[in-house]
Amino acid sequence: MERILGRVLVIVPTYNERENLPKITQRVRAAVPEAHLLIADDNSPDGTGEIADRLAAEDDHVHVLHRPGKQGLGAAYIAGFRWGLAEGYDVLVEMDADGSHQPEELPAMLDALAGGADLVIGSRYIPGGRLVNWPASRKALSKGANVYVRLMLGVPTHDTTAGYRAYRASALEKIALDEVQSQGYCFQVDLTLRTVRQGLRVAEVPITFVERTAGASKMSRSVFAEALWRVTLWGLASLPRRLGIRR
Repeated sequence: MERILGRVLVIVPTYNERENLPKITQRVRAAVPEAHLLIADDNSPDGTGEIADRLAAEDDHVHVLHRPGKQGLGAAYIAGFRWGLAEGYDVLVEMDADGSHQPEELPAMLDALAGGADLVIGSRYIPGGRLVNWPASRKALSKGANVYVRLMLGVPTHDTTAGYRAYRASALEKIALDEVQSQGYCFQVDLTLRTVRQGLRVAEVPITFVERTAGASKMSRSVFAEALWRVTLWGLASLPRRLGIRR
């Protein structure tokens, strides 16, 4: 994998994840020993940043990006992407700190990237993908949101809102990161749409998504509302082009 893909950076945004961070760091290092890990902490009041510094002091494959405050998931990933690109990494991975994304499944995603994809999405909604410990109402909401995205934007992916991803650095350099303002689930949709519109190859690999067992979820109504209105606006704006209508 190292010879084919080059240097891999796993970006893990954190905000009040002191219970989860040591465990996810250990699992990432065991699953993909050659990869580096960047912890992007948004000045967590629970001391997550101090734990991140300790982990980095003990392991030269672990790095910390201290941010001034909680600015949203999308902003944290953009900052992590910029750091990784500046440091010359060839592959940049998005991964949650709470254990919902299984580090043990990352090698399969990197294999798909090595097979020619520019973006690999860890998908819950293709054959082999699973959701664990989610209530039926949340499953229905998530699946419905992804169907809506496919219909409104015409993207071919089945899990556009998924947050477990691996990008080639060359793909991120083509999708105008400076113009991205979206957050939360909408951030994932935004970057998928930008990747598709650049004519880059997107692949999906089945994963098992496990709901967190420690810490608090960052999902909120405002995050969902942002995704809904942005996707609707993007879909309406792109409709003439998708229908072949010239303005």
